[in-house]
Amino acid sequence: MAPAPAPDTRTLREWAYELGIDELGICHAEPYDTAAAAIADRGAAGLFADLRFTMARPQVSCHPEQLVPGALSVASAALCYWQPDARPAGDGPHGRIARYTRADAYTALAERLEVIAGRLREAGYEARVLVDSNDHVDREAAIRSGVGFSGKHTNVITRTVGSWVVLGTLVTDAPLDPTPPLRPGCGSCTLCIEACPTDALADIAGGRLDATRCITYWTQSRHSIPLDVRDAMGDLAYGCDICQDACPWNRGVEGRRAGEQPQPWGIDLVEWLETDDDELDAAWQRLYVPRRQVRWLRRNALVALGNAGTEQDAALAAPWLDSDDAMLRDHAAWALRKLGGPIAAAALARAGA
Repeated sequence: MAPAPAPDTRTLREWAYELGIDELGICHAEPYDTAAAAIADRGAAGLFADLRFTMARPQVSCHPEQLVPGALSVASAALCYWQPDARPAGDGPHGRIARYTRADAYTALAERLEVIAGRLREAGYEARVLVDSNDHVDREAAIRSGVGFSGKHTNVITRTVGSWVVLGTLVTDAPLDPTPPLRPGCGSCTLCIEACPTDALADIAGGRLDATRCITYWTQSRHSIPLDVRDAMGDLAYGCDICQDACPWNRGVEGRRAGEQPQPWGIDLVEWLETDDDELDAAWQRLYVPRRQVRWLRRNALVALGNAGTEQDAALAAPWLDSDDAMLRDHAAWALRKLGGPIAAAALARAGA
């Protein structure tokens, strides 16, 4: 077998594109002081709610130089997850899920980065892959390396496929030339801010997302969803793409991705409300669910049902009025009041709700 080519930035980018990675850039492995300051600022303002992830330990996640002995370079990668819509399975009511949840793009990106890491190791270098990891702020590396720039919706926007990307990172002791960052490209546009139904992006000047107002946060939270957020969720059952759908940088991706396999745009709410706990959890392992307790998925399904169902669909929510789970009883009663009709009225009267 021929020896591995000398690893340099051009070589890594060629490998990435051959593997189907959409963007790859390089930055130095040095402290992310800007990201650490932003984490401290948002934390002090209470904008993280109770999110942990990379924010929990900035002394780790903002220090790529500590992740590999002798680390010199950080390779940031972006993989597009946009796929055409397909009708969800089942005849019952459906709940919409965010595009990034429709297939496991994180695993796909991790596998491709591991191929690159293996080639670096063959050439005598150390390499560590981090994808969807709490140990690294992937967004900061993507901005520093020119993979994309920070949009006003706080997602990283690439020049090729917009913000429809998952991010991943490879940290190595290989001395790679950095790639230049991109200039911000939002200009005076505020479409994403105006589109957000809960005003989670209202801090235009600070460029900060308020997680306590973000629909995606609430679909992943361990709490009862506030009433105004329930109303704003519409048919959303997990995650939210509203700000990204409004972004001009995301227009035109349909043509570039037309050959991709269509993915269902939503889930069957009957499945989320009637399937056995273990079976439901096994089917949706790729989703973040607090402590793998599917009660949170059922909570979301009740909200989506209340907003997007019909009077006849009240029969799906009614059994949850008898649940031992007070949180689910509350969301079921709310859904039934939203749905209205004789089935809902009878169930609420029987439960005294």
